[in-house]
Amino acid sequence: MNKEKAPTRGTNSNLLLGGILIALGILFLLGELFDIRLGAYAWPFFILIPGSVILMLGLGISDDSGGGLTIAGTIITTVGLLLLLQNITGLWASWSYAWALVAPTSVGLAQLLYGRRHHRDKMVADGQNLIRIGLIMFVVGFVFFELVIGISGFGLGSFGWPILLIMVGSYLLLRNVWHGRRTL
Repeated sequence: MNKEKAPTRGTNSNLLLGGILIALGILFLLGELFDIRLGAYAWPFFILIPGSVILMLGLGISDDSGGGLTIAGTIITTVGLLLLLQNITGLWASWSYAWALVAPTSVGLAQLLYGRRHHRDKMVADGQNLIRIGLIMFVVGFVFFELVIGISGFGLGSFGWPILLIMVGSYLLLRNVWHGRRTL
């Protein structure tokens, strides 16, 4: 009678960590062999990878501590992704509005993911609201800082302010018309 033991949580964690370390070792070895300056381009992965691991661990825990861990992991992962994108593009000034993707957007994403994974409908709804608020803040910041002010050099110049006024006025008029039709 040969009884095999099921893998424990510690065994699965060791497998995950071992796989990550091997992948990092191979990546760094290839960088050395082919003279690729990985540190100049890949340093955001030192934030992105731990954030992803924390996120995955949080999603696997069903009590309230899992929700907090999922939020922390999502925030760290989002920061890592933003830093990677900014490192590739050189658009560091985008932090003036990209913070809205970190909070509240990534917090809402964490609630959405955790709520769906553990069948918590209220948490899913709260997460969707935070995502919506965060994306609106991001778009407003993008329009203002990039198109109106031109913080990264993409501005509309002297056309920025008039276009912004037209867009806001159009939104208000359309919103009024739409809400007016809804009450009939």
